[in-house]
Parts: sequence; C-alpha cells; structure tokens
Amino acid sequence: MLAEPVKPKLRGAQEDRLRKVWEGPKGWRILSDVNNQTVGVWYSATCFAFMLGAGVLALLMRVQLAVPDNDFLSAGTYNQFYTMHGSAMMFLFAVPMFEAVSILLLPAFLSARDLPFPRLSAFGYWSFLVGGVFVLGSILFGVGPQSGWFMYPPVSMQEEGMGPDIWLLGLSFIEVASIAAAVELIVGVLKCRPPGMRVNLMPLYAWYVLVVGGMILFAFPPLIAGDFLFELERALGWPFFNPEKGGDPLLWQHLFWIFGHPEVYIIFLPSIALTAMVVPTFARHPIVGYSWIVLSAVGTGFLSFGLWVHHMFATGLPTMSLGFFSAASEAVVIPTGIQLFAFVATLMVGRVKMGLPMLWIAGSLAIFTAGGLTGVMVAVAPFDWVVHDTYFVVAHLHYTLFGGFVFPVIAGVYYFAPVVTGKMLSERLGRWAFWLSFAGFNITFLPMHLTGLVGMPRRVFTYPGGLGWDWLNMLSTVGAFVIAAGFAVLAWDLIRPKSKEPKAPRNPWEAGTLEWSADPDESWGARSVPYVTSRYPLWDQDEFVERANAGQGYIPDAPEMRRETLITSVIDARPIQVLRVAEPTWITLVAAFFTAGAFILPVFHLYTLAGVSGALAIATVVVWLYRSARDHPEAETKDAGLGLRLPLYVSGPAAVGWWGMWITMLGDSTAFASLVFGVFFYWTARPDFPPEGAVHADLPLALASLALIAVAWALTLGARMLNTRGRPWLATLCHAIGPVLTLAGGAALVLAVRDLDPTTHVYPAIMWALVVWTTAHLGVGVLMQLFCLFGLLTADFGPRHDAPLWNVALFWHFLGLTALVTVACVALLPRLL
Repeated sequence: MLAEPVKPKLRGAQEDRLRKVWEGPKGWRILSDVNNQTVGVWYSATCFAFMLGAGVLALLMRVQLAVPDNDFLSAGTYNQFYTMHGSAMMFLFAVPMFEAVSILLLPAFLSARDLPFPRLSAFGYWSFLVGGVFVLGSILFGVGPQSGWFMYPPVSMQEEGMGPDIWLLGLSFIEVASIAAAVELIVGVLKCRPPGMRVNLMPLYAWYVLVVGGMILFAFPPLIAGDFLFELERALGWPFFNPEKGGDPLLWQHLFWIFGHPEVYIIFLPSIALTAMVVPTFARHPIVGYSWIVLSAVGTGFLSFGLWVHHMFATGLPTMSLGFFSAASEAVVIPTGIQLFAFVATLMVGRVKMGLPMLWIAGSLAIFTAGGLTGVMVAVAPFDWVVHDTYFVVAHLHYTLFGGFVFPVIAGVYYFAPVVTGKMLSERLGRWAFWLSFAGFNITFLPMHLTGLVGMPRRVFTYPGGLGWDWLNMLSTVGAFVIAAGFAVLAWDLIRPKSKEPKAPRNPWEAGTLEWSADPDESWGARSVPYVTSRYPLWDQDEFVERANAGQGYIPDAPEMRRETLITSVIDARPIQVLRVAEPTWITLVAAFFTAGAFILPVFHLYTLAGVSGALAIATVVVWLYRSARDHPEAETKDAGLGLRLPLYVSGPAAVGWWGMWITMLGDSTAFASLVFGVFFYWTARPDFPPEGAVHADLPLALASLALIAVAWALTLGARMLNTRGRPWLATLCHAIGPVLTLAGGAALVLAVRDLDPTTHVYPAIMWALVVWTTAHLGVGVLMQLFCLFGLLTADFGPRHDAPLWNVALFWHFLGLTALVTVACVALLPRLL
C-alpha cells in the first residue's frame, strides 16, 4: 500500500485546497460550524463549566453541614442544591463529557477527516447547551427541583411548583442529545475506520466508544419512558405511580435504576478507555491482554444491566430477587478487575516513565480500587440494609466516580492537550492540581464512610450536636475546599494565556497511536487517510507519519472543493465509499432552538406555543434532511488515492445513513419495550390489574388498525423495491396510498381505546400510554412517507439515489413491530389475564 512520493508543488496545491475546504467560519459565524474539532471543544468546555457550577453547589452544601444546627441554607434551598448537584454531575458532566471528548478525539484516533454526521453532533451540542442552562439555571430563580436527582415518587409528585417539570422535560431534552451523540459515535467507529484497521486492530478507545454507545442506547430510553409516564401523571392525572388508583411508585425506581446503574459504567468505561491509551505510552509497551480487555469491556457493559435492583434492596422485594441481583453485583467485579489488572501488567512488563498524565492515572487506580471494595460491601444485601441511605453510600459513590471518571479525564486533558491545542499544559501546575485534588478528595470522602456507619442519613440539611457527626462533617468540609483549590489550579492552567509559549512537539509523549499523526494547527483531521496494519502504527510502521502527512494515503486532495471522509466496511475496514460530509450551516442551531421550545415551554403550561415550536422543529429537520438527500454527487466514482476508485453515493446497509437509522430505532425500541415492561410489572405486582369489570379496548377496531398499518408497511417496503427495479411511478403510487392507510390505522387504534378513561385507574392509563406512543410514531411514519413521495415526484429519489427509501423502509420495520406489540398488549393480553 505504498505510494510514490508527492511532488512538492502538487503537495502544496493539495494542502491549499484541503485547507480552504476545511476552514471554519470566522467571527460570529463560527456558531454555524459543524467540524468535530470545533464542536468537541465547545462540548468539552461546556461540560467543564457545568461541572464547576455543580461543584460550587457542593461547597455550599458542605458549608451548611460543617457544624450542627446550621442555618446557612434553608431546607428548601439545600434540597434544590442537593438535587441539582447530583443531576448536573450525572446528566450535564459525566455522560456528556464522554461524548464531548469522543466527538473531539475519535476522528483523530481513526485518522478520519470527520464523523459521518457532523450536523447531528452540532445539533446535539446546542440541545445540550440550551437544556443544561435551563435546568441548572432554575436554581438562580429558586424554582429548582427538590426531590433528589432520582425524583422518587410519591415525594416528587407532592412537590409543588415547576421544579419536577424542569427536571423531567429539561433532562429528557438533554437525553435526546446524548442519544444523538451516541448514534454519531457508534456509526463513526463502525464505518469511518482507516483501511486495514480490522476490528481486532481498533484502538481500545474505539472499542470502549462502541460498548458505551450501545449502553446509552439501552440505558437512556427506559428513563425517557419513565419521564414520559411521569409527565403524563403530572400534567393529565394518569395514575402510573398512585397506589390509590392501581399505580405503583416502584415502577419509577425500576425504570430509573435500569438507567441509573448502567450509567455508572457508562461513566466508568470511557475513563478506562483513556487509561488504555495513556498506560501503553508511558509503559513504552503495547497493552497487555488486548483481547481480554475488549471481552471484559463488553462483559462489564452486559452485566451492568443486571444490577439495577441492588439500589432497591430496602424496598421489600422477594428474597430470591435480592439473591440474584446481589450475585450479579458481585459478578461484575470480574470483568472490571481484568481490565485493571491488564493495565498493571502492562506497567510491570514495560519501562514506565512517570509523566504527569500517568500520575493522574495512578491516583485514579488507587481511588477507584478503594471505591470498588466498598462496592462489593454494599452489593451484599444485609450490609446494604445497614448503610442504605447513609453517608457510607455517598462515600462509595464518590470514590468510584472520582477514581473511575474524574481523575482519568483530567489525565486525558493533560495527555491530549497537544493534539487539541498544539500546546503543553504546565507540569508544575498539573502536579499542584493533582496533589490538592487527591489529598482533598480523601480528606472529604474517607471520613464519610465512618459518618455513615455511625448513622448519619443522606439528604438531611442539618443535624443536632452530640451524635458523633460534628468533627467528621467539619473534616469533610475542609477537604471539599482543598478539592476546590485543586480544580481552581486546573481551571487556571486551562484558560491562562499560552500565546507566548512554544509549540508542543508533534508527538511529545512518543505514543504509537494514530491521533499523534495529526497536525493540531489544521482543521482537516487527517492530511491523508493511511493504510493501517498495526494497533500502534507509529511504532510499527516505518515512516508512517511522514507518508501520511505527505499525502501518500487515501483522499489526499479535494479537487471538487467538498469536505470528504472515507467510509469502510464494518468488520474488515475495506474501503467502500468517499462520503461527502456536511459543511457549516445554521440549520442545526435553529432545529435545536425549536426543539428546546417543544420541551421547555410546557413547563410554563404554554402548550400551544410548545406545539408550534415542535412543528417548526419538525419542519426544520425535514428541510435539513431533504437538502442533504437531494445533494447528489457530480460523478459516480472518484479517485480515492493509492490507485483506488470509490463510489461517491451508496445506499442500503453500505450507507452510514442506514446504520444511523438502525441504531436510532434500536434506542427507540428500547424505550417502547420499557413501556411494555410497565404493563407486565403492573400485572405481576398489582392484584387489581386489570380491575374487576374493566372496560377493554375494542378488539375488532384494534385488529383493523393492525391490518391497515401492515398494508402501509408493505407499501413502504414495496415502494423501495419497485424504485430499485426502475419503476418509480409505481413506487410513487405506493407512497401516495401509504399515508392514507397509516392515518386510518392510527385513527382506528385511538378509537379502539376511546371508552377507557385513563384518569380512573392505571390499567386504562398504561393502555393509553402505549397507544399515544405508537400513534406518535405513526405520525412520524406518515411524514417519512410524504418525504419519499415528494422526492419521487421531483425525481430526486430515483433508482440510483434511493438511500432515503431504504432508510424509511427500515424505520417502518420497527414501526410495524411496535404496532403489533401495542395491539397485542392493548387488545389481546387483557382478555387473557
């Protein structure tokens, strides 16, 4: 795969064209940028700012708890700070920071020019920013939620004001942004690897991105489903969590912790990924046990979904359930331990150089190991009964999160700063920040184990003296301010002027992975996409950096003046397409603004304006997608370099859009499955489900609805097949009839449950919830059919350019299955119970 050297004059012309094509907008127009480097920096900085805000709330809480009977904060204010501290750290820092770092660095890890959906990344960022400011800013007006970051009913149901709605709708909006980022990252790992980088050669960071992205798809949707039920109860009085009408607050705990415990590993695994990149570099040795680490990461992700009930050991669940989930909680230690021991083994067989990033990694391993040991303790149900809802659990949580996430992320900041900024951060300030943070952390949280064991409960805003808690709380408060000093040093190191400092060497740590071949002064990512034959190409492949930066790789030029990246096959990274990626645009910001209105305005009961904003958001997204879909390349193929010609347009499973739809619908189906889980939960947990003499859905109408939707599905699939076979007029007819049948099917489904009053009992309420979810998706299905109809009528979607028809047909496969399950649950299952 070697190419002839590029002549200096030609090389200069190529670089000039690439530089012009990938140049970002200037001035205020930079807000329209979609480049992963720009969006990733924005995302990371915003996450860090939210973390600092949440940290200030923690300091204020520690001041309140420093001495007994303190009145520094009122009970309501303390509860707002407590709720928002946990919510911000989890939803506005931990998970988004993984996505921010991945958007920023993943293309560099893969020598890709950009991720496949740059506008989706930008849309996710603006949604995150608006949602985060809305949620965190609520405390400035004294209207923040007060029921804890887990919002347990019935307490949260009894909370007055708009606080719970801010939490439910604001964080649901942010979760949508997180899922959008997960889709972008998964497709990026699967389809944007350089040629030759088979799955067994991927950097470990890419493997972790794949695992964590999949976990987000399965963990976040249950919480979105729970938020959906919660808001229906608050807004419409549907009694999902009201025991007086057949509801059960335990369903919320199940849905929340099905999200909440995998989220701990969603936070932990990306930091392990950063560790996996730093350790081999400073050990001067390839990672030991690569395959075992990959299998352990997958195993950790899988097992994490079987642990959620260990947060519910004190709720009175059957003993058999406690035993199963206790065993599962102990079992997850095995794959976690394998990963940590692999890092230790790499350090043992290598020649370790203790640089600043490695110092932070060493601190993280020490803290996380201590947190893991207390995790084994709380996984044992009898011990958990003793320390449940005490400060022992607070200490355990922070040991795992600080050691498992915060310290490795800071190590990554110091390690990757030259890749992002071209400048090194200060060694002296970095060491001050480490020792202040490390010492302050242990001074703060180590005593909390004892505070909890002597009986101090969580979530209390004050306490009487003489209980043995006084000195422990004062010690923890002092330690919190030491941590704050460490983060202040870190923040100054990040923002201090560096213009007069020398430029960092291209590869200051002498690492072996692809990101160090990129030039931080250029916005094009990879100068040319290389052919990879090793996990550490900079170590193993001769003159790798020189050849890549001399243009001796794939797509070294941009003669058509379009932004492009290389698309490869999923398993063996075989080149299959040169993809034209999106350029700067305002439409992502506009779409995020209108989407924010659809989520935020209902908090203030402005439902009409929310509906208008939602309609404008949908219209904006439709315009966005249609403009992209009709942008056909000027030629069938192009010279991709190294003697290879590749198509510029593909559809079906070869296309990134098809994979994006598949992955999106996987997450959507998980949310729907969570609603179905609710049906079976009520059936098994409530003796009055369905209640005696309950009115059931109209079976003939429900079956008629299913038949109409099935025909609409067949027409959608048939339209794609007919268009591919060169019969676009028949495909147009199918997409003209399909929306009519879909609307009729949705109407029949609603009429089938018209006699069920969802305010009287949880049985009609959950039936209506399924119908509302399905009919909303049918509405999306109609929009997609009309989208294809318009494209066929304008000849924009012909037999050669049929990717939208493939994607819509794939959506309808999931929609058809959703309708089938809904009809079975609504009309058939109740008659069998």
